[in-house]
Amino acid sequence: MKQTIVNCEPNLIRMALLEEGKVVEYAAERAGERGLLGSFFKGRVVNVLPGMQAAFVDIGQKKNAFLYIDDVLHPNLDKQPKIKPAITELLSVGQDIVVQVFKEPVGGKGARVTTHYALPGRWIVYMPMAGYIAVSKKIAKEGERSRLKSIAERCKRDEEGMIIRTVSEHESLEAIEGDVIQLRKVWQRIEQKASMNNAPRLLHQDLSILQRFIRDSYTVHSDEFVIDNEHQAREAKLFYQDVALNGVPHFHIYRGDKPVFEAYGVQEQLVRDFKRKVWLEGGGYVVIDHTEALTVIDVNTGKYIGGRNLEETVTKTNLQAAIEIARLIRLRDIGGIIIIDFIDMEFDRHRDEVMLTLERELQKDRTKSHVVGWTRLGLLELTRKKVREESSLVLE
Repeated sequence: MKQTIVNCEPNLIRMALLEEGKVVEYAAERAGERGLLGSFFKGRVVNVLPGMQAAFVDIGQKKNAFLYIDDVLHPNLDKQPKIKPAITELLSVGQDIVVQVFKEPVGGKGARVTTHYALPGRWIVYMPMAGYIAVSKKIAKEGERSRLKSIAERCKRDEEGMIIRTVSEHESLEAIEGDVIQLRKVWQRIEQKASMNNAPRLLHQDLSILQRFIRDSYTVHSDEFVIDNEHQAREAKLFYQDVALNGVPHFHIYRGDKPVFEAYGVQEQLVRDFKRKVWLEGGGYVVIDHTEALTVIDVNTGKYIGGRNLEETVTKTNLQAAIEIARLIRLRDIGGIIIIDFIDMEFDRHRDEVMLTLERELQKDRTKSHVVGWTRLGLLELTRKKVREESSLVLE
């Protein structure tokens, strides 16, 4: 069972997603501090770097945005030139260009931007110039994949492209077509605004965290949605009805004496799970450390001494850790390179079991990750898509 718990303060919204009572996702957004991810800008090229095959674009932020040549070429690989041109053939200083942010500014670096535009909807991701159709790999049945692709072909125009999202499985033509029409109108407004305004200019901003979650994750038939603000609940319900055709959402308005995060055990879990040292249920623990280049996670047996022999004790601790680490990575939104130092195991079959367990648990995450494998030093290496700063705990 999934539960979404929403705490609304005058200048802050906090959201937590629970699966079987455990917090697996968390986000907080202060009023006036919405991130740049997904936003469209009309920018101006201020510097072209042939040696890096990249350019810097002024989008009106503190730091200029970084635009790499691969994000200037056609989004369809089949339509790109066989020999990559020089960046100077595509961009020049002073040129105006519409870009979309796909990585938030991190540290002292500006945002990463692209011309591979993508507008996410409830059922699809609309790509106005991509010229291809793709179906989520999580939709496994070939017959359903073919049906959805056929619907998308009927809906698309000219050079439009789209990605059919996982939630579209068994969805109707009317629902998907409605998504396409609505997102096409958003893109037309972006184009119109770009033609009427000088650079730098914000053209379109993505939704609030509450709206994004409803759009991307909420399932009306199976998810419990608890919110402690009646006005926000009405707004959320109206938004759902605007983006989805199936079902009527049932949002429970919390009116208890305790704060909603305390009443549902969220606060206690967050305080525990955002510490450097996190204990496992069996008595072991993991330690999470961050550097500029990567995140290192160390696994220890701690108080756990239960197994018939050392190898069994170590393997059981590592399996518990693999499950918990996948949840913590998702909860904290850790991205980039991640190195896990599991406790040394003697047998390859145990290492394989631990790696497969981690891969299985990571599949529950909406953000894409890739388990690379064991290094020669016995460390497990993986990567996870990094689009924003790692989540930090906001208590109030």
